This record gives sequence, C-alpha cells and structure tokens, in this order.
Amino acid sequence: MKIHNLTQQPSVLNTFIAEIRDPKIQKDSLRFRRNIERIGEVIGYELSKDLLYKYQEVTTPLGVKKMQLLQNEVVLCSILRAGLPLHQGLLNYFDAAENAFISAYRKPLKAADDFEIIVEYFATPSIENKTMLLADPMLATGQSLVAVYNAIKEQGIPKEIHIVAVIAAKEGIEFIKNHFPENTHLWVAAIDDTLDKKGYIIPGIGDAGDLAFGTKL
Repeated sequence: MKIHNLTQQPSVLNTFIAEIRDPKIQKDSLRFRRNIERIGEVIGYELSKDLLYKYQEVTTPLGVKKMQLLQNEVVLCSILRAGLPLHQGLLNYFDAAENAFISAYRKPLKAADDFEIIVEYFATPSIENKTMLLADPMLATGQSLVAVYNAIKEQGIPKEIHIVAVIAAKEGIEFIKNHFPENTHLWVAAIDDTLDKKGYIIPGIGDAGDLAFGTKL
C-alpha cells in the first residue's frame, strides 16, 4: 500500500484540519461539513495527479487545442453516514464519477469496549476493472474499511483502489495494509498516533458523523 500523507507538506489544508479539531468551531455543523468537503476537494486534486491521462483535441471557438484529459472510469464509494461531506468534496472534482454508497456501523459486544462491524446496505454501479475512490473520514481501527472491502469484493474487483481519509490512526493504517491489495493507495489529510480503549482516534476530532449530522441513538 502506498501512503500519501498530505500534511507532510504544509499548506492551507492544515487550516481546515485545525478547524474540524477545534471544539468551539465544531459546534457549527454547517462549517464542519463544509471543511470536510473542502478537505475532500484538496485530496481529490492531489489524487488526480496519480491517475491516467490521454491527449485529446478540444475545439474552441477559435481553434483546436490538445489537452491531457482523465481516462479512468471512476466510482466514488462512501461509507454512510459520516462519509457524505467527504463524498461531496471528491464529487466536486470528479463530477463524471459514478457513485456508490455502503453502510457500516459498530455493534457493541458483551465484552466491555468490544464491537463488530455490521455492513447492511450497498448500492453500487458496476465496479469491475474500474478505479474506486473509497471515502471514510476517520480511519481508526481499520475494521470498518476491511468489512466494507469484503462486501465490495462480492460485487466485482476494481482495477485499483484509492482510500480517502481525513484523519487516520497509525494502528488502523497498519491493519488495513494486511487486508487490501498491494497496489492500493491511501490518501490521508493527517495521521494521529494512537487509539483509546474504545477504538477512537486520539487526539482525532470525535465522532465525525455526529458532528456533521447530529447525535444518534
């Protein structure tokens, strides 16, 4: 797996990440969603540099110009519900992408702090031999992404997978390395050091889904 950590090079991206971490700014759910969307736009632009292009002629009112245009058949798949603002940011840049949505949630087990990942819903176009962008804002333990990937494989095998995350924990990155194909790319806006005993990223941001859309039962 190739890891692209975008905060290794300082940029305005750091401002958006700082704001989604700040509890005072987090209270504005509209601003939180927009910042996640903007992070998706930045990652989408950087990710686009790694895709395939071909020279094509574009006819203008005054002549013809050859330009390198994207050739990949892109399917953008987001994990509900937290992935929706990130999905929109990526879709702003890959506006011709097909769209897929998959649900994944933690189901508590009897043992304290233990859980299993339940995948119940998957709506997708054909993904066979296409370029999949798999969006999930928080890569914590990595178990959700692996459960989602196992469900995706039942519908076809993408040509390549680009995982897009806002914040990832080192432990989660190490976990998914062992479960995704070798040619998978991980695009992440920030990497944090550790998880707490419940499997949440520290320092992280909290629950991205709740911050974007309100608390759930």
